[in-house]
Amino acid sequence: MHFWIAIPVIWQRDRMARSINRLNARQVATITEPNRYADGNCLYLNVSETGAKSWCLIYNFKTKRRELGLGAFPAVSLAQAREKALEASRLRAEGIDPIAARRAAEAPELTFGDVATEFIDGAEEGWKNRKHRQQWRNTLTTYAKAIWTKPVADVDVEDVLKILRPIWSTKPETASRVRGRIERVLDVAKARKLRAGENPAAWRGNLAVILPPRKKGPKRHHPAMPYGEVAGFMLKLGQRPALAARALELTILTACRTGEILGARWSEIDLDAKLWTIPAERMKAGKEHRVPLPEPAVDLLRSLGRMDDFVFPGFKSGKSLSNMAMEMVLRRMDVAGVTVHGFRSSFRDWCGDEATQFPREIAEQALAHTVGNEVERAYRRGDALERRRELMDLWAAYVCAGSGAEPGSSPTDPNSDPKADPKD
Repeated sequence: MHFWIAIPVIWQRDRMARSINRLNARQVATITEPNRYADGNCLYLNVSETGAKSWCLIYNFKTKRRELGLGAFPAVSLAQAREKALEASRLRAEGIDPIAARRAAEAPELTFGDVATEFIDGAEEGWKNRKHRQQWRNTLTTYAKAIWTKPVADVDVEDVLKILRPIWSTKPETASRVRGRIERVLDVAKARKLRAGENPAAWRGNLAVILPPRKKGPKRHHPAMPYGEVAGFMLKLGQRPALAARALELTILTACRTGEILGARWSEIDLDAKLWTIPAERMKAGKEHRVPLPEPAVDLLRSLGRMDDFVFPGFKSGKSLSNMAMEMVLRRMDVAGVTVHGFRSSFRDWCGDEATQFPREIAEQALAHTVGNEVERAYRRGDALERRRELMDLWAAYVCAGSGAEPGSSPTDPNSDPKADPKD
């Protein structure tokens, strides 16, 4: 009984083999008539009018007809052509187009540094903060140096761990940023078909089971000057002739961010209306922000004169003052434990303790913070400009009290202050 069952099985296998391997070595060598001859498994032998012979693969991928050359005969033998056809069949089974796979293999092998540089070059225009753009470059070139010249396709978990382990406990915030940025670059490489498989820098289900949880310390705030000391500081600041000192004065008077001040352009400012309109692309929240200018701020701006498109131009044409310019003013004035951004906190503390007639929402809007949930924001379409104008007028009167001069009216001779530096 077993004998009669085995016969059709053997016959069927022989039939399948013949339907796949239809040609033989002698046929391939002796065929001369121009035509296309099928061997099976999408493999064909092309014989041209001149008698030249070559192999090709004809297949459908995602409903599209595709044709891939496999080389000329006899440089590529029948056995070798069949092996290439089999490998292409494996790729299609995995959802990979053999033509795309060949292009990727023939493309220059890009390193992690190549992909990172191309990504940053293309993405940084959309990053509003210049400091953030520079941090991306500095972080990766410093901490990812070990994989910078390694083919991006070969970066693995061990490579990432060698980068993160030395700083995971000692510099947890930096380590977290490094990991996230490496992950982003490797995601870009995968999207460009430069690597396959899981992302070795991913946290969940990957590094999270290898590295200890990152210890979170108390939330750090920007060191701020007590608001009761700001008026005295403004008096000293007004005696400094540097342009960066004027920028810092305007920062304090408007409670704006550093980037918003340094990127200010005259085209955004209407001195007659006492209004500064910062476009959405320069705002952290990506929304246009109108800043009511108190009288001291208007006087300060009038005193500057329009020397450039930027309100606070730098030494290089078409550039604004350096991001560190105002910080350097604080250092030269020997003001310790205070940051430029911290003056926003000084303003907010003053609002809470002194300007009690103004609700919290007005103070937050003055700082260009997002207030309320999505539903509340949908109903609050105005920006309370006039209420904020009252608040900023009071703040300006408070910080300029006892100055004896309006901001920006300080002497212009650098020698009037032994610590002054015209490059501030």
